[in-house]
Amino acid sequence: MAEATLDHSHGQETNQELWDGGHSPFKVGYGKVMMWYFLISDTFTFASFLIAYAALRFTQSDAWPKPAEVFASIPVPAAARIFAKLGANPEHLPLVFVSFMTFLLILSSYTMVRAVQEGYRMNKDGVVKFLIPTIICGILFVICQYYEWSHLIHSGMTPTSASAVTRVQNFGQLFFVITGFHGLHVTGGVIMNTWLAVQARNGRFDKVGHYEMVEKMGLYWHFVDLVWVYVFLCFYLL
Repeated sequence: MAEATLDHSHGQETNQELWDGGHSPFKVGYGKVMMWYFLISDTFTFASFLIAYAALRFTQSDAWPKPAEVFASIPVPAAARIFAKLGANPEHLPLVFVSFMTFLLILSSYTMVRAVQEGYRMNKDGVVKFLIPTIICGILFVICQYYEWSHLIHSGMTPTSASAVTRVQNFGQLFFVITGFHGLHVTGGVIMNTWLAVQARNGRFDKVGHYEMVEKMGLYWHFVDLVWVYVFLCFYLL
């Protein structure tokens, strides 16, 4: 292995010393580096699922269901009644419900950014202030997913069967696996953000002297939101 050519007399470290241990050669904390490694590996997992989706869809393109027909109704009874009172037919409002779910994640991305920003400022009250709406948006998203799943299963679409609208069994298999895997990530993020809010409120990060854990969770949460963009594109738009 080639030795470094940097001049140590000018305060620069050799490659050997950078990797000898005791500090990060990437100039960031090891926890953040490990989070990036995890997100990269998770990217490959989601990419594999979406590639499988594309392959199966292209082989059955003629019979593949139209998203506007599969996701045409409002699955939450209370919300459906509100739309009915407004004169709209809750059974024929394509993609309205999933658009609301997407809005929740977009909003949570903003509040997560603000929580990280307050962490840089060592403001624990600000961190908690913005983590709480992030958690609420995540919980609402998972609840919406529960209602959507329940409605689709009730209509006959399951991982092992197709409904009169979907017609293709692979659609249900892919939908429940991919959205379920994403929903699991959202649930994990909600749990971790709740833990973060409690620890921040108790002053743990002030004692440590930094809020890097909030930044690491910010990376994770934005990744989950970004993945949803591709899931939304594949299942609900194309």
